[in-house]
Amino acid sequence: VQLQASGGGLVQAGDSLRLSCAASGRTFSSYYMGWFRQAPGKEREAVATISLSGTSTRHADSVKGRFTISRDNAKNSVYLQMHSLKPEDTAVYYCAAGWRWTINWKDYNYWGQGTLVTVSS
Repeated sequence: VQLQASGGGLVQAGDSLRLSCAASGRTFSSYYMGWFRQAPGKEREAVATISLSGTSTRHADSVKGRFTISRDNAKNSVYLQMHSLKPEDTAVYYCAAGWRWTINWKDYNYWGQGTLVTVSS
């Protein structure tokens, strides 16, 4: 599966953004999906992951209540709605697909190219 992330940009603290990730192929619904991020000088971390059907989600404590992951299997897409953005959310955001539902980025097999989110204070 090939993944294409989009929607990043430069915003101010408190603003909202919606990231999208479009997948190619007919087997999108067979993959667990996740959003991960990596800030300069920091290790890649999980932001949110979602089950095959989209009925179950997991969000990092740092984004709970502010970010929401969702997917539309009919559109081969996964989304990350981000509200109340903070400067510490600044990072490159990646979507990823895998065969296991984990929060460990190393368990995901396919990666998009990343989209930069910059939050100014």
